[in-house]
Amino acid sequence: MNNVTLESPRTTVRTQETRLNGNMGVGELVMNVLAFSSPLATVAGTLPVLLMFSGQTAPAIYILVTFMLLIFSVGFVKMSQSVRGPGGFYSFVTAGLGKPAGLGGAFLALFGYIFIGFFAPSFFGVTLQGFVVETLNGPDIPWYWYALGITAATTVLAYNKIDLSAKLLTGVMLLEVAVVVVFDVASFSADGLEVVSSVGFALPSFSDATLGLALLFAVGNFFGFEATVIYRDEVKNPDKTISRATYIAVVGIGLFYAVAAWAFIAFLGPENVQAAAETNTVNLFSDAVAALAGKIFADVAMILLITSVLACMLSIQNIAARYSFSLAADHALPAILGRVHPRHKSPYVSALAIGLIWAVATVVFTFVGVAPDALYPIASGSGTFAVLLLMFITSFAVLVYFVRRRSFAPESVWKTIIAPLVSVAFLGIITYLAVANYPELIGGSAVMTVIFMSFTFALFIGGIAYALILRSKRPEIYARLGRQQID
Repeated sequence: MNNVTLESPRTTVRTQETRLNGNMGVGELVMNVLAFSSPLATVAGTLPVLLMFSGQTAPAIYILVTFMLLIFSVGFVKMSQSVRGPGGFYSFVTAGLGKPAGLGGAFLALFGYIFIGFFAPSFFGVTLQGFVVETLNGPDIPWYWYALGITAATTVLAYNKIDLSAKLLTGVMLLEVAVVVVFDVASFSADGLEVVSSVGFALPSFSDATLGLALLFAVGNFFGFEATVIYRDEVKNPDKTISRATYIAVVGIGLFYAVAAWAFIAFLGPENVQAAAETNTVNLFSDAVAALAGKIFADVAMILLITSVLACMLSIQNIAARYSFSLAADHALPAILGRVHPRHKSPYVSALAIGLIWAVATVVFTFVGVAPDALYPIASGSGTFAVLLLMFITSFAVLVYFVRRRSFAPESVWKTIIAPLVSVAFLGIITYLAVANYPELIGGSAVMTVIFMSFTFALFIGGIAYALILRSKRPEIYARLGRQQID
């Protein structure tokens, strides 16, 4: 059985011409992860939806998800110290389940991140169009011009060295976090600390019919912490930086959103928060900020919400480009996508390709008359399901990998067996909930559910089939798959 785990462990030779480069530290890496979750957009957009499903149990749900993803991170970090390739989940699944499953997982990741990122152009376009017309009394420019503009901007940034993106994302994230912290403090101060302490954390009931959807939306807020291993070649002291950034990101995201949910509850009242979220989902945050801090601050928050979407899109584009680059470097995609910029040491062709896909898709959907507000739930929902499925497969791969190694390289039972086993169970439950609630996840019909869900599973199966064809017809390419460097 060990031959699957250790097959061609160092078959991918990464020279200076095929290796990315950067100089990110722990803080910048954490900000890249935080940007993916788009803090201000999450607090303004996703959190009211979660409150609609969970009410006053939302903070406890975030704490629960944080705890479970910390357990997932134990095996994740341990795996990153053993499988040192920069392929992220692609490398991990390959090491644990073999090259065919690894290639299927890579296709899931690439599709998932491209789709998640495609929510941003339409959402940005509609949001900025409304702000320009309604707040600034400016010209009514069609949303798709804004969408194409943000796609061009993130593509230019992704084309350049990762350090430029890291600096921009760090600045934007600090401003976003500051806005949410002001909201939290203002909310907690409005009625006094005695009222706040009386709100407390209500525990969710497993008999609650909406608990599954609440968990699903909460888990989605943590997506992107895989970036800590995707950027292995672009950080300082990878082993220490990746492990620290992973734990800081998971804990930071969980506590940040738990406190923000608690602030909503403190302001609206535990008995009223769920009803308020149901009747005013879209404007819940902006109305609360305006009431607590005034209209001017609410306008500032809206501007930062717009930049938050740009930061989120840039973070996703960087990750998707690196998956495309890894697959091209292994010759599973056209070699041109695996080119490294001679000066920026970035995957510039892959970054351009991702931006082009988003731009063409925006033009096509505009031409056929698809409304922008119908695009972003489908894009983000279907992409979220693909990445969630990949996380479940990865958790299983980590468990299998360490179980196979125990006969000749036994390590901590907690890190290599118990934590990965708990992760498999937890992510298995969340994946089941995603399947059961897929129509709500994408905001679509039964027909769309069948189409997108079938396509997602077909990606994984198709990747397996493609790898088997390569093993038979192009063994030299098959030998490269997985971007593995196993210790």
